[in-house]
Amino acid sequence: MTAVSLPEHARTVLIVDDEPDALRMLTHALEGAELSVLVAVSGEAALGLLDHILPDLILMDAMMPGMTGFEATIRIKERAELAHVPVIFMTGLTQGEHVAQALESGGADYVRKPVDLAELIARVKMHLAKSRAAHASEASLDATGRLMIATDLTGRLLWCTPRAEASIARLEPGWDKESAGLPAAMAPLVERLLARGIKPGATTRVEQGQMIIEVTVVAAYRENEVLLRLNDLGHEDNIARLRDQLALTQREAEVLLWVGYGKASNDISDVLNISPRTVQKHLERIYVKLGVEKRSAAAAMAIRIIGQ
Repeated sequence: MTAVSLPEHARTVLIVDDEPDALRMLTHALEGAELSVLVAVSGEAALGLLDHILPDLILMDAMMPGMTGFEATIRIKERAELAHVPVIFMTGLTQGEHVAQALESGGADYVRKPVDLAELIARVKMHLAKSRAAHASEASLDATGRLMIATDLTGRLLWCTPRAEASIARLEPGWDKESAGLPAAMAPLVERLLARGIKPGATTRVEQGQMIIEVTVVAAYRENEVLLRLNDLGHEDNIARLRDQLALTQREAEVLLWVGYGKASNDISDVLNISPRTVQKHLERIYVKLGVEKRSAAAAMAIRIIGQ
């Protein structure tokens, strides 16, 4: 289910607490700190809300009737689209074992009840800043040397890298990023991909004549933005480019191509109809020819050549 777009000007905190007085006090304090606030009165209610909304941070009461905060957080952290969202526990428990349980269940921090509001706001802002920086760094690393685009939650194009623009333009001659949206061959497929939910790793393929572009969800962002990675699967041209420029055999170039596309050895085995052991042997020879030791270094060289 697609998450609802939230206001772009404010960072959003979800408060999960079964006590109405605590909810009112915390909501007032956080809104006074210019944060947007959502509330849930139970762990079950929070999980339901998170099917529709992606907050920036969660304040979680540790002990609630029914599903405890610990149990709710474990469930939250099992979901890939929520794994990066920091959870701060609010607990009246003082035993060290309960603090450890909060952290082991996936919590980023905890505060003692009764809550010191000034301390709470300071911790919330610290974790929001850390989360934004970590998420931005991850996106930047993933974008290096790649074909990247960003859309809103409905699939409307927001921006794209020059390499992505060039690749997309091959689908529809004359198209550029200032055009009204993605090309007709791509737009409905991206819309359907996002309509299934913003799930990192989810993919679709756009096929137009001899062209195949794989679209993969990388991450969802608070500001109504989804980062997508493109793989231009122009196989024959790219294989020839890798073979000729790196002095590889035909099969080695095919293996390296799929490494550059980010595929695991088992996936390459299925695509090329060879055993995983054979894939590994080809990779070992590729590393020697390229003068590298790691798969990531070989992939980087492949990406650079494919993108030329």
